[in-house]
Amino acid sequence: MSRPSTRLTFAVLATGAGVFSMLQSLIAPALPTVQHALHTSQSTATWVMTAYLLSASVFTPILGRVGDLAGKKRTLVAVLVAVLAGCLVAALAPNIGVLIVARVVQGIGGALFPLSFGIIRDEFAPAEVGRSISNLSAVIAAGGGVGMVAAGPIVSALDYRWLFWIPVGIVAVTVLIALRHVPESPKRAEGKVSWIGAVLLSGWLVALLLPLSQAGQWGWGSAKVLGLFAVAALLFAVWLTAEARSRSPLIDLRVLRLPAVWTTNTAALLFGAGMYSIWSFLPGFVQTPAAAGYGFGAGVTASGLLMLPMLVAMFLAGILSGRLEPRVGAKALLTAGTAFGALACGFLTVWHDAQWQIAVVAGLFGLGIGLAFASMANLIVGSVPVEQTGAATGMNANIRTIGGSIGAALTSVLVTGRLQPSGLPYASGYTHGWALLALLCLAAAGAALLVPVRRPGRPAEPRPVPGSTRTPARVR
Repeated sequence: MSRPSTRLTFAVLATGAGVFSMLQSLIAPALPTVQHALHTSQSTATWVMTAYLLSASVFTPILGRVGDLAGKKRTLVAVLVAVLAGCLVAALAPNIGVLIVARVVQGIGGALFPLSFGIIRDEFAPAEVGRSISNLSAVIAAGGGVGMVAAGPIVSALDYRWLFWIPVGIVAVTVLIALRHVPESPKRAEGKVSWIGAVLLSGWLVALLLPLSQAGQWGWGSAKVLGLFAVAALLFAVWLTAEARSRSPLIDLRVLRLPAVWTTNTAALLFGAGMYSIWSFLPGFVQTPAAAGYGFGAGVTASGLLMLPMLVAMFLAGILSGRLEPRVGAKALLTAGTAFGALACGFLTVWHDAQWQIAVVAGLFGLGIGLAFASMANLIVGSVPVEQTGAATGMNANIRTIGGSIGAALTSVLVTGRLQPSGLPYASGYTHGWALLALLCLAAAGAALLVPVRRPGRPAEPRPVPGSTRTPARVR
């Protein structure tokens, strides 16, 4: 493929994945505004985030597998159209119910991650795959940062509905360019979609993530939370059995047992816990009035600007990792990224009395996110058969999300478990939370050290699946 076409293909993939990543964090700072504008309660408004999380968790691995089977470009365009429709409905939503439905539709865009990684592996020259995946990972990581930084100014200058109108225009142009310039991948997996596996996967993911996201309101000991955890465990066991027996599994469990895959997924679970918790709780910390004994009373825009060093560091580290990976290897970058995350959370535990300290810590954590995102994707793509790229990278993204939900839930318990008479958390709640996140990121670094070493400087080759006599086709 010619260089201009390759660059245009990458631009389309980066734009779609970046917009979806931005939508993950863009609405969070504006939830109080949405609650007031649509005349709803705080508990109902939180479903704007919860619905998006659940939808993305369900659709990411399923549509990643559909792309492996039916064609990645075709699936990519369909997913982009779904994101466009979801943003349009959200921008016009007359009430909170319609907005929540629109967010469910937007969540389909989670499949853009595995589809984009798969297209890069299929269409780019082997020497370009690692760097392109690192660059795309940098865009995905930075997209979340853009959402945190841009939400305040957009809402202040325009209206919260413009949080969706702006993506409408961007995604519409992206769809048109994708139809014309993104090639259809010639590589297809054999078999068909296991809809039983899809239903069971959706069931245990929803049953697990729903109580994790709502336990603060429902109560950890409530019948709903405990009952859903029990349902999740049961459906997970049934799903494992069904996938192991299926001739065409949705997620090939043999792939998940590959040493490089399970160790990378373990690191993703633990690091995701720290990453999403920092995104969720650090802005709240800096927005707390100083009268509480900590915090700076920053507004949404000011707190977003304090996250700007994280955004810049994420992007630069992701780009840099593409240059470093051929020399030092993805394992070293993942270890370094998770270690940076642990160091940042450790500093935050004892070092949070001035705004410049928060900015420095945010930048340090951003370095960790940028390195870890890029190296995780490269490790998964370089370790699985070509026809399992979408499903495997989708599952890695899902595991990171599950880790984020667990980390956010645990941090919430520590932060909100004991409140001041004013209703604000004590400073000790946050410091205990930061200490927990430091330990989780440190454990992620330990998991990264277990990843098998692949010699730097060599393009990744597909691995045969254990127990299979078939060796996948070499990547072009």
